[in-house]
This record gives sequence, C-alpha cells and structure tokens, in this order.
Amino acid sequence: MRPPEHWHLRRRRSNRRWWALGAGAALLFVIIFFVMTRGSGGGEDDPPTSVVAAATQCPAFECGPSLGPEEPPPDVLISGRSAAIIEAPCGALVYGQREHERLPPASLAKIMTAIVAVEHDDLSRVVDVNVNSALLVVSTDSTVMGLEPGLRMSLRDLMHGLLLVSGNDAAAEIAMEVGGTLPGFIDLMNAKADELGLQNTHFANPHGLDEPGLYTSAYDIALLGLALLEYPELASIVAKRQYTADWNGPELWNGNGLLNLYPGVVGVKIGFTEGAKQTIVAAADRDGRRLTVSVLSSNSRYSDAIALLDWAWFNTEPACDGAGGLR
Repeated sequence: MRPPEHWHLRRRRSNRRWWALGAGAALLFVIIFFVMTRGSGGGEDDPPTSVVAAATQCPAFECGPSLGPEEPPPDVLISGRSAAIIEAPCGALVYGQREHERLPPASLAKIMTAIVAVEHDDLSRVVDVNVNSALLVVSTDSTVMGLEPGLRMSLRDLMHGLLLVSGNDAAAEIAMEVGGTLPGFIDLMNAKADELGLQNTHFANPHGLDEPGLYTSAYDIALLGLALLEYPELASIVAKRQYTADWNGPELWNGNGLLNLYPGVVGVKIGFTEGAKQTIVAAADRDGRRLTVSVLSSNSRYSDAIALLDWAWFNTEPACDGAGGLR
C-alpha cells in the first residue's frame, strides 16, 4: 500500500516537533544546573568600613550570595550590554551581566571627579572661573552649566553643576582648581581608582567625553556610585531635584530622571556620548535594603534600571547581614 500523499512532509513535521521538545528539555536542564551550581557566599568576622572595601575583600564573583531567581534573569529584559546590581553595605554582587567588561562610562566619570574633589579640597572655597562654556559647546557639543571667565563661584556650586546638570565646564574647572593641572587631576582620579581596587577602570579626563584610555566596568562603576554615597555632602547633592547657585545664572536642575520615575531612588548619575550610548548608576532604598544598579551601553537606561531593580527586590533575599557583612 502506498503511503498517503504528503506523508513525508508529516513525518518531517513530527521529527521537528520531537527535536524541539528535546532541545527545550536540554535547555531546561542547563538552566537548572546553572542555578543549582552558583556559589554561595561567606562573610568576614569584622565587617569592612565601606562598600568598596567589602567588595574588594570578597569579590562577589568568587563568594557572592546565591540568587535563586523565580523569574528569568534580567539580562533578557534590558537593552544595555553590561549591568551590575550591588547591595550595600557589604558590597555583594547581587547580579551581573558582563559586569567586568571594559566600556566607556560617559559622564559617570564625573562620579570620580566629585570624590577626588571632596577629598582634596574645601567645597566652600571660592574660585575665579577660567573655563568658557560657550567654547566647550562649540568644540565638543558639551553639556554645560554655563560658566564664563570672570565668575567667582564656590567649589560647592561647581559641584552641583557637575553632578546635577552634568556640566563638562564644571568638570574642567574643578579639575584645574583641585589638581593644579588637568593631567595632575587625572592622576589623582586613577590613584583613587587603584586605592579602591577598581581593576577595570581608567580615567583620561574628568568629564567623560569619549577618549582612548577612558573605560570602566558595570561592576566598578556601581561600586564607585556607592562610594560617592558614603560622602554625606555628595549624597545630598545627587538626591536633589534642583539647586540655586550663588550666581546670576539659571537654576540648576538634576538631569537624572529616575529620581522622579522610581520610588526610593537616592541618586546617583546618568551619562551619554555617541561612543558610550546611555549609561546610569542608580541607588535605591526599599525594605531596609540599598541596591545600586549600573547599566552601560544602553538604549533605554531608565527602563533597564527599573527592570533590574524590580527583579532584584522581588527575586533576591538580602545579601548583607545586620552587621554590614555578607550573609
């Protein structure tokens, strides 16, 4: 008896169905194996004094906590190339996606500019401004706060222009005032990165415009964002929606829209260049936990940050114990 017409096509379809079922089962096995074999963490007898110290003493990719997610990992939900979620105060890596890959930070570099400035100078000091923001706009298409030669401003006002408006003119003025020279200030930035143990970070300027030798990683920049929040005055600045400086210029508004989009956000910084695409470091508090998320090379930084934070709140347990160490 001849087989029915199109029998060979039905057989092929049946084979494809069995192959798809087999492939799905194999993929499920790999996912289960991955989740079950993630390392669990240990802790230190004496809790470190800072988030960065905690992370560098016990890198999360070696001894971080097991996640046990109830939903797919957030890398399927975000547009960014790399991301990290770090919990304070112990510095545990809650989640990472290419978290140690070196990528341009854009204006996230200003986080280090602010830290170096507050460590090496008095923010109440009034300085004579030499930077011309109009020339910066013409030559580099920079975001600026509006500085011009002849102004006298405190470093505190300049710091607000740096962190709220993301003024490249403020970054250049702060670097010259604090470091004496631009190369001198950049040396201070890289020395601080070494001190903090940031192994995949190097600075080539104080503002974050694309330049060879300027790079960071999602893991490093998230730690740096948490480090900034350990300085009370800097933490106060990045949490503000607006600020009135002592000058005749406009009011300074915070460009970090996540402050208005997501409950519990306390800062830290956003950035964008053509080479870096959209970048963000954002810290948020909820139910006694503080999580900091970073995303690099993103097409939608706010959506990515929200997706990562939502995933972490609902799918992970606190990674830090009550004493500030790893659980």
